[in-house]
Amino acid sequence: MSAGNINLKLKIWRQSGMRAVGAFADYQISVSPDSSILEMLDDLNNDLEKQGKDPVVFESDCREGICGTCGLVINGHPHGPKPKIATCQLHMRHFNEGDTVWIEPFRAKAFPVIKDLMVDREGFDKIMHAGGYVSINTGGVPDANEIPIPKDVASTAMDAAECIGCGACVAACKNASAMLFVSAKVSQYSVLPQGQPEKYERVQKMVKVMDELGFGSCTNTYACEAECPKGISVKNIARLNRDFIMSKIKSNTTEIEV
Repeated sequence: MSAGNINLKLKIWRQSGMRAVGAFADYQISVSPDSSILEMLDDLNNDLEKQGKDPVVFESDCREGICGTCGLVINGHPHGPKPKIATCQLHMRHFNEGDTVWIEPFRAKAFPVIKDLMVDREGFDKIMHAGGYVSINTGGVPDANEIPIPKDVASTAMDAAECIGCGACVAACKNASAMLFVSAKVSQYSVLPQGQPEKYERVQKMVKVMDELGFGSCTNTYACEAECPKGISVKNIARLNRDFIMSKIKSNTTEIEV
């Protein structure tokens, strides 16, 4: 034990595969309060490997709160009990000597557990493939001021674009809804001039894939916004709903005209 370390009891979800039955396993660790929770898991895995045991499988990449791959449920909260941070930004100084820390994967039908704490979030990629883009003509680089965009519009688009696609909204929702994620990705395009030509087609395609993948419906409990590490607003869900309704109206109108 190093001076200044804190001693914690860990209860970590272990599951050998998608079809396996998982359970919490108990561990004890002495860790620096300056370590992030992912660094703590690295230390635990080093100890497990020295003992010839299987390390705990978890996912991470940037470890700077940017990529969103590190999502875990910690003490019942996606990304942990501290607001507006990703899992990798949660440090052990936020826990007290002797605390029990529960660590488990994001829970959702559309996020099946691959192993231990790692889940398959390919569903988000499929939703983005369905409509998370704009189609533009290639050619010379346009002048930066060719399409003037008001500051409030640009800010709205950038606020929505802050979504890192971590899936905390799905894990927080009692219905495992992906509406906050989808609405953020719809909004980041729909408010800008470049996103207008495909605006209604985009929302229909993305919502269709979201439903096909088994994500639940939104019942406006605001849990998604509360647990989102980037504070994405549920106002985006309202915008998605308006765009979706308008897309249906326009589709019906076009059919009648034809």
